[in-house]
Amino acid sequence: MKYILAIDQGTTSTTVLIIDESLKVCGSASQEFPQIYPNNDWVEHRPDDIWQSVLEAIGTAVARARIDARQIAAIGITNQRETTVVWERETGTPVYNAIVWQCRRTTEMCRKLKADGIEPMIREKTGLLCDPYFSATKIRWILDHTGRQADAEAGRLCFGTIDTYLLYQLTGHEVHATDPSNASRTLLMDLGKLAWDADLLKIFDVPAAMLPEIKPNCGEFGRTKRVPGLPDGIPVMSMIGDQQSALFGQCCHHAGDAKCTFGTGAFLLMNTGDRIAHSKSGLLSTCAWEIGGARCYALEGSAFVAGALVQWLRDGLGIISSSPEVETLARSVPDDGGVIIVPALTGLGAPHWRPEVRGVISGITRATTRGHIARAALMGICQQNTDLLEAMTADLNTPLNSLKVDGGASANDLLMQLQSDLLKVSLVRPKNMQTTAMGAAMCAALGVGMFKSLEDLRKAYEIESVFEPSKDEAWHSAAREAWRVALAKL
Repeated sequence: MKYILAIDQGTTSTTVLIIDESLKVCGSASQEFPQIYPNNDWVEHRPDDIWQSVLEAIGTAVARARIDARQIAAIGITNQRETTVVWERETGTPVYNAIVWQCRRTTEMCRKLKADGIEPMIREKTGLLCDPYFSATKIRWILDHTGRQADAEAGRLCFGTIDTYLLYQLTGHEVHATDPSNASRTLLMDLGKLAWDADLLKIFDVPAAMLPEIKPNCGEFGRTKRVPGLPDGIPVMSMIGDQQSALFGQCCHHAGDAKCTFGTGAFLLMNTGDRIAHSKSGLLSTCAWEIGGARCYALEGSAFVAGALVQWLRDGLGIISSSPEVETLARSVPDDGGVIIVPALTGLGAPHWRPEVRGVISGITRATTRGHIARAALMGICQQNTDLLEAMTADLNTPLNSLKVDGGASANDLLMQLQSDLLKVSLVRPKNMQTTAMGAAMCAALGVGMFKSLEDLRKAYEIESVFEPSKDEAWHSAAREAWRVALAKL
């Protein structure tokens, strides 16, 4: 029996799955790592903490699967995407902490670029907006604040999103590469050509010498070398950004298929096939994957805070002791009691793109309880996603019939029902909700020959639950109007 080792390196933890030839999970492990907040709106990770979390999760998952690591046929990597690392090419030593996708420190830099009239060209080439979310201004900040521009120009420094950093570590510092799904989130890649763009590099003053090679998502990137707990020579057969990986893992292989991942943030992606759909509603165009010479694109809407709002209820307010408790607490009341939470804890993402605003709780009265706050938090998450879907269907002029869901928070039945009610569509939840890791595993399994086609992968997909809309139009209209009123106060 041969196995796939899937690494899902996320914002707050790393998960590793050991998956057999029928896509059954034989062993898994997750390892959290510290979050660093040096200033308001700044978020960092120590790259060494990320790497250690990967090693620990690999060791535990292999042990739980009760396999010999020599049975691992391939490795697949999926990752938090825009998070930026710059390290020394010779030693692998980071020159600064990883700047996380949530970090807003480059807001002023982006504001100046917009004022200079640069954004339309950036949007046309990349499908993205000029926002602190993406990697290019993070690279610029690191080079400016470490004084390492000359080293970057000389090729002595490497830039990478987390996929690239992990590949570099897994291959004993021999391979510096990325894939189109991650490269498309940097503001430096031409979306039509799937190649680094000289004009964009000039705008951000990012030296080409520090950039990784862009390789297709499915194929050999490199082989393991000197990795504790793993033999040398295991091929890394797939790399794909976490949201595109979830789209792949949900078997959304055809144009019009869509999924929403409920993680730290919420990410709604719709497959647009080989067509780049340029949004007029504040959404993003992105590369989903490139496999076997065929390119697939997607339209994406991202809400910066989803599960992170529940974490704040736990860690900030202390009204729950664990994240799953939010459902029980929210069910203790019949409705939100007029309380509205806009979860703009780190600004508003698509389709609003207002990085300067912050969260708000409105409608509190003497009758407000912890239960109302919990339920309003779940509604706030769902309201953001409804904004995204309405923008997406307006762009494509096509209604959505159903939406596949995944991510940790999708286990919350009340959250899923509220989301179905607000979207007015069916929500489909798979048996295996770890679809982000599964997408990377599927891609690696395809690359190593365990599966012959996308159709073979779709046959292995299993549904666990379907949530149908249950509210009338009056409820929906009132809920959406209350949300719009709350947004107008920001």
